[in-house]
Parts: sequence; C-alpha cells; structure tokens
Amino acid sequence: MKSNDIAVIGSLNYDIIIKQDRLPKIGETILVEKVTMVSGGKGANQAVQCSKLGLRTKMLGMVGNDYFGDYLINNLDQYKIDTNYIKRSDKGTGLGIVNSFENGELLSTVYSGANYSLDKSYIDSVEEIIINSKIVILQLEIPKDIVEKVIRIASENQCEVVLNAAPSKAISLSSLKKVNYFVVNEEEANFYTNIQIRSIDDAKTAIVKLNDITGNTIVITLGSKGSLLYDGKNMIFLDPYDTKVVETTGAGDSYVGALAYGVLCGYDLKSLGLFSSKASSLTIKNVGAQESMPTLEEVKAI
Repeated sequence: MKSNDIAVIGSLNYDIIIKQDRLPKIGETILVEKVTMVSGGKGANQAVQCSKLGLRTKMLGMVGNDYFGDYLINNLDQYKIDTNYIKRSDKGTGLGIVNSFENGELLSTVYSGANYSLDKSYIDSVEEIIINSKIVILQLEIPKDIVEKVIRIASENQCEVVLNAAPSKAISLSSLKKVNYFVVNEEEANFYTNIQIRSIDDAKTAIVKLNDITGNTIVITLGSKGSLLYDGKNMIFLDPYDTKVVETTGAGDSYVGALAYGVLCGYDLKSLGLFSSKASSLTIKNVGAQESMPTLEEVKAI
C-alpha cells in the first residue's frame, strides 16, 4: 500500500550568505559585516519545509565525502528527515554563494558538485522509495535526465509529481505532461513560454500557455506581486502577505514544500495558494532558508 510519505529528490548545498549593500566592481574589494553559513540546496530546503509542516519526508540525493556533507546530513537529521538514502560522491558537496542585499533581493552562484553525481543506477537503488511515496518533489539542480527518469517512474506508479523548474532547463514535453504541479517564477515562466512577465496580465497569458503546453496545474510565483495558480479551469491570483522582507533565500522552496502539504491534504486551488503564500511570507522574515521556514502551527496562526 502506498504511504503518505514525501520523497524529495534534488540538491543539497552548503550555502555561504554574504549580507552586503552592493556588489564590488571589477578589480574592487569591499568589506562586509555579516556572513552566515547554512544548509541549503533547493531539494534540501523543500524537504525541510515539508518536515516542519509535519509530513514524513525522505531526502534522496548526494553529498561529498567532506565536512560540508556531514554538516548537511546532520542538519537534516535535526529536522527529522529520513536521510538514510543520501549517498556520498567523490565530488565535493554542492556549494552556494549567496549575495544578499538590504532590500531582500539576492544573487546566487552555485557549484553543483556531488549533486551532479546523481545517476540512473542511484535512482534504480531508490526506486521502491519513489514508488511507495504519495508525492514526489523535484527541482532542476540535478541532471535533467535523472529528473525525467524519476518523473516517469512516479507517474507510472500513481505518485503526485511536483516539479519546481528551477533553474529553468529544457525538459522533454513527454516528461512535462506527466507532472501534476508545475511551479515556476517569472524568469522561469519566460523561459518556457517566451513571454516577458512585466504585469499580472502577462503572467495570466503565460500561465494559460503553460497549461496548454503541459496540461498541468501551473503556479507562477511573482515575488512581491503575489502568485498565480491555474488548473485549466480556475485561475486564482493572490496578493502577497504584508510582511517585512529580511531575505528571500528560501521563499520559493517554502512555497513548494507548503504546496505539497496542501496537495496531500486535498486542498482546493485557492486554499493551496493561500497556505503556500502564508508559509513563504513567514520564511522571508529571517535570514537563512531552512531556519526561517515555519511550522504548521505558525502557518495556521496567520
């Protein structure tokens, strides 16, 4: 019998977050006053949000044989995530350098490292975990052929598939059509539709095109402008919650984890969007993705 477990297959990174006023010019050195080192990677972040909302969550992925890998696994253990299926690679653990600015915006540079050691033999070794999960969550910080293989396995075994297409990559149309929930931000939506999103109307045009292409339930997160959801029949636009923005590092990942909770609970489209937006709005109030993500009680409180 299929369990209610969540399987998150994706990246694990050690993130170095540099808080600064601006980027240096070429040849310039600037001094900063604050650096934070935290666990990251879109896969790990989404797994943490799922677990903090009370979902039984398994993390599938790879880290290096190094201190960073030890740190990431130990951190996930503290969030009660099943880390038994995380494997080690000869490549170093994935590393993210995040430049975080006073207005809450950020830039990221990521070394993929062990995340790109994920191969088909690894997926074969964890296939039963995928098959027996209720929901499978994927991103695109791992090789796309692995993403496509997992989508096929999950779809053939009646698993709900949530694909956060970040960073955007060309994925086969046959794979996209097997996804149940397709989550993108403005830039990623532009990649898949060739529609520049400068307004809500642009987003509505793009979301209809994405649904026409894939047949999925589509979510476009619009940052400070809110979010848009469309299932082919109903379109829901949600304004953002009025929240003081400290850092947006984990906003999208928090949204995806909360979306999975709502799917598991059978929420309708509007409730899915509201719950996910609430979780995301709490995450951006603090520094660091995983530490800032809310518990179920904290989301329900607002």
